[in-house]
Amino acid sequence: MSEVKRFDVGARLSEMAVHNGVVYLAGQVPSDQTSDIETQTKQVLGAIDALLARAGTDKSRILMTQIFIVDLADFPGMNAVWDAWVTPGNTPPRATVQANLARPGWRLEVVVTAAV
Repeated sequence: MSEVKRFDVGARLSEMAVHNGVVYLAGQVPSDQTSDIETQTKQVLGAIDALLARAGTDKSRILMTQIFIVDLADFPGMNAVWDAWVTPGNTPPRATVQANLARPGWRLEVVVTAAV
């Protein structure tokens, strides 16, 4: 049986789990709930970079991304930051949906699955 390695395990969730060469991230949210969509997107993508590095991988190996965005008016700003961040030639499959999030100041939440 293959081992499951969990990172930053809490009572409710782990920030990341690795199993069979795949890393699964919990939804990543911005640290600053008062900033604009561009700043929040940069914060979230930075958190994703850091977690992927801890698992021994990077954004060029993302298998799937799910983006939850509160206000579709923020879609162009989020995409501008996303487009500057992704690795050209390795853009992952992605779904973006409008959603209410758990905290009122969060403008987006991003879930990533990647190969190690």
